[in-house]
Amino acid sequence: MGVDLRDLIPDKAIKIINDLKELYGRTVAIDTYNALYQFLTAIRQTDGTPLMDSTGRVTSHLSGLFYRTINLMESCIKPIYVFDGKPPELKSREIAQRSLIKSDALAKYKDALERGDLEAAYRYAQISSKLTNEMVDEAKELLDAMGVPWVQAPSEGEAQAAYMTLKNTAWSAASQDYDSLLFGSPRLIRNLTISGKRKLPKKEVYVELKPEVVELDILLSDLAITREQLIDIAILLGTDYNPDGVKGVGPKTALKLVKTYQSLEKVLKVLPEAQFPVDPLKIKDFFLNPPVLTEYKIEWVEPNEKLIKELLITHHSFSEERVLPALERLRKAFKSCIKSKVRGLDAWIR
Repeated sequence: MGVDLRDLIPDKAIKIINDLKELYGRTVAIDTYNALYQFLTAIRQTDGTPLMDSTGRVTSHLSGLFYRTINLMESCIKPIYVFDGKPPELKSREIAQRSLIKSDALAKYKDALERGDLEAAYRYAQISSKLTNEMVDEAKELLDAMGVPWVQAPSEGEAQAAYMTLKNTAWSAASQDYDSLLFGSPRLIRNLTISGKRKLPKKEVYVELKPEVVELDILLSDLAITREQLIDIAILLGTDYNPDGVKGVGPKTALKLVKTYQSLEKVLKVLPEAQFPVDPLKIKDFFLNPPVLTEYKIEWVEPNEKLIKELLITHHSFSEERVLPALERLRKAFKSCIKSKVRGLDAWIR
């Protein structure tokens, strides 16, 4: 889930993207697991059933990845997908908790179906979404066939995406979570893979989600804090490594404490009652020094349409009537936006 920093981010640090073409020429390092979970959650039938092929295998993740990637490339955005590696030991408690939540949601989903409560069934089905190793391998296979580069991180994908942005391999990291900022990414794009109309939970209300770019420097400058202090604030609020945070400490209080005492170490001395599942200073060190891959090859190559058709149409029963026009769009996007060199746009080498 990541840390929720939204209430602390000043409006001036956020740029709303009304049209994807505003990101024309930008290379973006995408938190793949985050995106795949979004596809698994959003692409479902009215009763919560995910898209499946003729043999009952889930295909929501492939559908979202295929069509959304084409949309990005048509807007001349160059995606690099970054996959999570082995989660840090610091995250073990959170992973166990997530597993329990999903198991409970699955039981409630089945119960809701039996009762005929489709709205509840849909909601619980979303919560119970699971990304399997097979799904991850299929996603990599599809990206290879599409000619889109991906990087396997040794640990957290957001840390790897942040590193690649710091090294100018990418212009920005992209994720729904704010952790990329804690890992040092100069920019974060949210809503990149889920923009469009979304229904609010338990309400017949739809909202328009638009991509937004968060600038780390503006955020830190406006709050008059350093990145290390932003990490301190996040730890007080709760991260994936200490989900509960400090009881009674919200965003404004966390900011005030850190600005008053200057560091997490000093703040903890005035909060002796604070409980942490792991050493908070180890959490801080992980954000500052995460394991990342420092050598990687980034290359966009011409799509292999034969492999794409085999994977989607032959193996997973995708509609040929939908896939073939999408392949034509992909072919044109690669030729006009990826393969060609545009003078004056330094973003093409980022």
